[in-house]
Amino acid sequence: MNIEPNMKNYDAACRENKLEVPEYFNYTVDIFEKHARERGDKVALMLGGADGTTYEKYTFEQLSRMVNQYCHVFHKLGLRKGDRVLVLMGWRYEWHVTMLAMIKLGIIAIPTTTQSRPRDLLYRFDASNSVGIICSPDLMEVVDSMSPQSKTLRYKMVVGLSGSAKNGWMDFTSAARNESEEFSGNEKTRSDEGMLIYFTSGTVAYPKMTLHTQASYGIGHTLTATLWQDLKPEDIHWTMTDTGWAKAAWGCFFGQWMVGATIFISTAPKFEPQKTLLTIANAGITTFCAPPTVYRILVREELSQYNLRSIRHCVSAGEPLNPEVIRIWKDATGCDIYDGYGQTETVNMIANFRCLPIKPGSMGKAVPGFDVLVVDEDGKEQPFGHEGYIAIRVNPHRPVGLFAGYVNDSESMATSFRGDLYYTGDKAYKDSDGYFWFLGRADDVIITSGYRIGPFEIESALLEHPAVKESAVVASPHELRGEVVKAFIILNQGNEPSPSLVLELQNHVKSITAPYKYPRLIEFVKELPKTVSGKIKRGELKRREWSAVKIQPVRLIKRRHYRRTYKRFGLMGLLEGIRRNWFNAVKYKRA
Repeated sequence: MNIEPNMKNYDAACRENKLEVPEYFNYTVDIFEKHARERGDKVALMLGGADGTTYEKYTFEQLSRMVNQYCHVFHKLGLRKGDRVLVLMGWRYEWHVTMLAMIKLGIIAIPTTTQSRPRDLLYRFDASNSVGIICSPDLMEVVDSMSPQSKTLRYKMVVGLSGSAKNGWMDFTSAARNESEEFSGNEKTRSDEGMLIYFTSGTVAYPKMTLHTQASYGIGHTLTATLWQDLKPEDIHWTMTDTGWAKAAWGCFFGQWMVGATIFISTAPKFEPQKTLLTIANAGITTFCAPPTVYRILVREELSQYNLRSIRHCVSAGEPLNPEVIRIWKDATGCDIYDGYGQTETVNMIANFRCLPIKPGSMGKAVPGFDVLVVDEDGKEQPFGHEGYIAIRVNPHRPVGLFAGYVNDSESMATSFRGDLYYTGDKAYKDSDGYFWFLGRADDVIITSGYRIGPFEIESALLEHPAVKESAVVASPHELRGEVVKAFIILNQGNEPSPSLVLELQNHVKSITAPYKYPRLIEFVKELPKTVSGKIKRGELKRREWSAVKIQPVRLIKRRHYRRTYKRFGLMGLLEGIRRNWFNAVKYKRA
């Protein structure tokens, strides 16, 4: 694979860097076991305890032997290449061993968040036709509550069980201990064969099944690790995420071991900022990836009390970070935070890189190997500064890190793949220097008095105010403007809602963004609806706003009706109503 590690020149990398994909490829056999043979005593995995001071370490060789033992058990059960199995456990070494063993055998793993409820699991079994599940003891009960309803579930396997297995469960750990540490019974896998399935967040519709191949994640995440995370073999890398999210594949598995780095995982049951900082200091973390929310919380701590000098590179993804957070973090660690962008369907495809200047708030530039465009509905590339859909060119060359497709979902495939492009469903604009600026999901864009506003810029501005802990911005119906910006805000402790605070927050946003973007409506809340992966469900908030509105058609039969509509909504409101197919125009009436 001709990938220049720790990229020095962006333009040269775009011209020269190329991922080579062989006809046959298996991540466990060709990458992980190669490390086990050549540098078996190198620490591959570190598990940090909840106290931030104790650790378990596993070498490439140790994990490789356990993988073979797991393969024997899977094989004796009758599981074969192409079978689908849910993986439901938190951060423990068995998660990595299970994933490696399934990949080696060609079993399609379906990593599932530990926050799944019985209905979530049943939907995943029914949609994927999975034949088995392997989980940790603390999640056996939730599986048992849905298993009688599943038509496909045949194997219930549990790891780390201290007592005896009952109710049809197999004690997988005990069975594996009795198996040989050598295994050669796996079939060869083609690079384009299915390797794992992730379910999308499902913020609007039911979650979709995203299929990745041995190559798309097994090779494609080389780009994530080498170019964005800037990883080297001597690094100890920590990505804060859940085992059921695609971010685990991004930062806790494929690319990191492709490079030969050490993966660090915290087994703490919940996020605590002080212990997180203590862990960074004690474990000697060198590269760190966390969601923007985590950085916002960490910078509120007294960072000077912690020795964070081991960190040399930091990244984040999900939404823009406000400049103040970046400044405080850099003052404490000496590191900038490099934002990146991608999806469950892709590897990292837009990022800020060490070899390029950072534009705060920008996602950065396209990752070498991806031809990323900003286009309209018809696939026409938009001029610099004009918003459009983020799309990837898939013809004549399909990027290695792009998923194979949505399983059993021809409608979503037709929506996402149009002509020579894959539409991500996100909106952005591109500046004259080639930097991308995220606006939001296509359905998140707010149209008010003819202006089109993305929620992230407003949310980021609000988060710079010391009273704001979290915020979510959506469109709210308005009789004159069509839509207005509304912010739902969770306040930091010690702050109370008041009319004066509303005015203060509005003026604060006006001082940071274009004045027309400020939230005309603010509602203080105790919590925000989120997906199991922690993403805010803006769609739910928006539906809540619009459910109180009754849309009635205005019949433009007589000229006076036309004048009345124009006067009430304005020209842009009228045109937007026509464009959205609300008959010829709309007026809003509170139900």
